[in-house]
Amino acid sequence: MAINPRLMQAKIEGAATGKVPFVDLKAQLTEISKEVESGIKDVLGSCDFILGEKVKKFEREFADYCGVQCAAGVASGTEALHLSLRALGLGEGDEVITQANTFIATVLAISYTGAKPVLVDIDPRTYNIDIKKIEQAITKRTKAIMPVHLYGLPADMDGISEIAKRHNLFIVEDSCQAHGAVYNSKNGTKKRTGSIGDIAAFSFYPGKNLGAFGDGGAVTTNNVELSERIKMLRDYGQTAKYHHISKGYNSRLDTMQAAVLSVKLRFLDKWNLMRANHAKRYCEFLSGIPEVKLPSLPDDEQSHVFHLFVVRAEERDALKDFLSEKGISAGIHYPIPNHLQEAFKELGYRRGDFPITENYADEIISLPMFPELRFDQIRQVAQTIKEFYGR
Repeated sequence: MAINPRLMQAKIEGAATGKVPFVDLKAQLTEISKEVESGIKDVLGSCDFILGEKVKKFEREFADYCGVQCAAGVASGTEALHLSLRALGLGEGDEVITQANTFIATVLAISYTGAKPVLVDIDPRTYNIDIKKIEQAITKRTKAIMPVHLYGLPADMDGISEIAKRHNLFIVEDSCQAHGAVYNSKNGTKKRTGSIGDIAAFSFYPGKNLGAFGDGGAVTTNNVELSERIKMLRDYGQTAKYHHISKGYNSRLDTMQAAVLSVKLRFLDKWNLMRANHAKRYCEFLSGIPEVKLPSLPDDEQSHVFHLFVVRAEERDALKDFLSEKGISAGIHYPIPNHLQEAFKELGYRRGDFPITENYADEIISLPMFPELRFDQIRQVAQTIKEFYGR
């Protein structure tokens, strides 16, 4: 194995000035610990652990926040996607179009219904689904488009909505990385992600912008009937205890997590703005390095909530090792595109089918990003990257 001279130099020069974690959940808890403890204590006092009152309370709050009529808490973001498709009636013989570079849960959820995931390449600027590729993938079996608001940036929902309307397709928003992001429509209206399509799915995995203390998810929609169907499916397909009218699932958001989420929801806009400010700092510090391609920053701070701050870098793997040697944690989201995953070999895709997705998969690296990230930590990350490239 070849030895990277820059990595060796890092060892010679000694340790970094301090460790920079990829995410620091303890820092967030410090700010809200008293309110969270109070909410958890209420749940313990009531012993109302499954679909309790605090679940209903959070569902109302989250629906209002997203600007929709209904929200239904479920067990995870994956289940939110799966049950959304189930509620729409999708199954064997149907096809759902989504992008190749998303987390595997997006594609798994389609497969769980028996429908076929149909993948397309991405827009090279936004990393979201390339709307010019969608219509080429539509067949007589296509029933839905599942755009992913990847890394916290809303997809081109105007273009997607036009295509869906033209072909009579459902839109299922994968909003699992975009809590609170605002989409600015061409007609001047602003809507939060989760309120634009027919139905939308959110994940409350702990590291998300709105994260629980374990797994959790929610489905949002303006269709009351769809929401009631979700609530039936999440609870064994029953409309009343022991009255099962459908083959449902055990996929409920538990009351303890709902109590935590209700507290955190009040801080979400503040935390998202902090993330946007961090992104600006990163871009300022990292500008002028030709080996690093930065994300574009929208004019509206709310239109990208930076669940992840992703750049493309030459010698990506060596850079990641160099950062680690300096005490800086970084990630790769995602190193193997879905069409090249062994789990989906039956789809018949090959290397070369989605060139932008494949090229980016070899270059992308996610830098530390969380609301409590400090100015000096961002500067340290940037200086370390400059050091790697000899800048």
